Amino acid sequence: MIQDCVIIGGGPSGLSGALVLGRARKSVVVIDEGRPRNRVTRETHGFLTRDGIAPGEFRRIAKEQIEAYPSVQFVSDSVVEVAGTDGQFQITTAQGNVYLSKKVLFAVGKRDLPLEINGLADVYGKSAFVCPYCDGWELRDQPLVLIVKGTKALHLAKTITGWSKHFTICTDGPDEMTSEERAELQQHNVPIYDSPIRTIESTDGMVRHVELEDGTIIPCTGIFFAPKLAEGSELPRIVGCEMTEAGTVVVDQFGKTSVPGVYCAGDAATEMYQAIKAASLGAVAGVGINSELLMEDWNRSSLVNN
Repeated sequence: MIQDCVIIGGGPSGLSGALVLGRARKSVVVIDEGRPRNRVTRETHGFLTRDGIAPGEFRRIAKEQIEAYPSVQFVSDSVVEVAGTDGQFQITTAQGNVYLSKKVLFAVGKRDLPLEINGLADVYGKSAFVCPYCDGWELRDQPLVLIVKGTKALHLAKTITGWSKHFTICTDGPDEMTSEERAELQQHNVPIYDSPIRTIESTDGMVRHVELEDGTIIPCTGIFFAPKLAEGSELPRIVGCEMTEAGTVVVDQFGKTSVPGVYCAGDAATEMYQAIKAASLGAVAGVGINSELLMEDWNRSSLVNN
């Protein structure tokens, strides 16, 4: 049986796309290996009606609701190959299963590269985060360390002031700032340390201080840092999708990629990493896929009738 769409990835974007397509009476298979990037965090924030929910619980509720639409099925597996062309894709999984599909939606997200700073992995998702909009409220008015350099340092400093005025920038080596950026931070009395970070000391995932190689100790109760990310999957690049230098898939307003029949949504298709943003992109991609399928059916029936 050929499916209307195979969705690769079962996070907020993939699940949202599946919901839209299921309600549109399209046959869908969602293939997900169950290793989301946000599995390290305890809570998901900023998602209306689900603020503070655990990521695993969010997925459980979403799947439970989508199961009301019998044309959607979930498969615990990972995809190793996507071949074929628009209308006749062949998706092969690690377990050796093969699915045929008219359309493909990549909802593969991004993945964190290994955290090189000693002690950062122990606090990531507990007291160290990457997005103030997602976790700034929990650290409001607390002493923070921002691990960031270059132009991103000034941007993050300006942003974090909405939650706390008590923060220090650690660039973990040369700051890579322009003299103008450095001067602007100094004008606002932002401490900047460029000594490499020796370690992050914590207890049960809660940071106590950051220790630098020059012996400086910076007490803090929270950290924000600029993550190093890579593509969540090489498959979009392999099938020929246009990509940015940052590894983001280039899409149109409905999630359509440069490859006919292939769509992409969520963190894989944006650099604004929020669950609610990913879900919205998945929903829009679902609309795009459904509209394309309907137009194809309409045009085929017109040819037959003529």
